[in-house]
Amino acid sequence: MSKNIINFIVTIIIAFVLSLFLPWWSVMVAAFATALFIPLKKVAVFFIPFIAILLFWAVYSFILSSGNDFTLAKRIAVLLPLDGNPYALILVTGLIGGLAAGIAAVFGKQLSSVLADKK
Repeated sequence: MSKNIINFIVTIIIAFVLSLFLPWWSVMVAAFATALFIPLKKVAVFFIPFIAILLFWAVYSFILSSGNDFTLAKRIAVLLPLDGNPYALILVTGLIGGLAAGIAAVFGKQLSSVLADKK
């Protein structure tokens, strides 16, 4: 398997495990760790963790919201300029998580580059 697929899968697995014990920022730890130990090249450093966490958070929030017929998601979507659309809220949730993970992965890649240069 290519490093992109391995990084994608490992990021989702670590994010899921850490999200059982830690708050929302655990996805950033997962993306940072995978970028540090499974190096990617160029824009894949940002986009692979971004897509992995976007997918993870969107699916996870859909599963949690469907359990109560999207009641809370509809109410929160009214507070935001989403016209009460719970699916738009799920997409926004995924985008925010993806951005956080992508930025953390870029930082992990930069740290691995700095550590490799010192050797």
